[in-house]
Amino acid sequence: MDYPGDELFGRLDLLSEVAASLPASLGSGLQSTIEHLRGQSLWDSRSDYVDTFDNRRRGCLFLTYFSNGETRKRGLALLRIKQVYTKAGLVLTDDQLPDHLCVVLEFAATTDQRAGVKIIVDNRAGLELLRLHLVEIDSPWRGALESVCATLPALKGKDHEAVERLIAQGPEVEEVGLNPYGMPDLAPMPGGT
Repeated sequence: MDYPGDELFGRLDLLSEVAASLPASLGSGLQSTIEHLRGQSLWDSRSDYVDTFDNRRRGCLFLTYFSNGETRKRGLALLRIKQVYTKAGLVLTDDQLPDHLCVVLEFAATTDQRAGVKIIVDNRAGLELLRLHLVEIDSPWRGALESVCATLPALKGKDHEAVERLIAQGPEVEEVGLNPYGMPDLAPMPGGT
């Protein structure tokens, strides 16, 4: 699910072996993503990746974006995740945001599975919206994300409601400026620009 690079392409055979060893409910989706990557150039994979995840709001890989949007609350959510990592002894580099799906998955796989899964489950509605988006656009990364989702508990009522709300309204937006603080809009001056 991370940006395709030489390292990923060099590991496709190994990843394919791992996917083949998994139960079909987990391995088949992962295998389809691997096969797609094998069938195109690194350049084309990078272009598809940017189009899928960087140019579409619903394709966002930052988990707290869906639950908090671009608000100050997201900063607090990022801090909480970073504190979980720090407590487990993981130090992120300055170029990594703690809520990036790949960072959370790596943390769960290599450091603290229980805490990593909790971060994902706490942001499950956003992950489900991302999955639905990848299905809708028939993304080659769909299979990999479906494999991740297959390892998680089923969506509950509250999560279904959150997904429906995200589909209808999108992530929260924070108004910046004076209007949210009760200041009236200023009318343009007559004859002015």
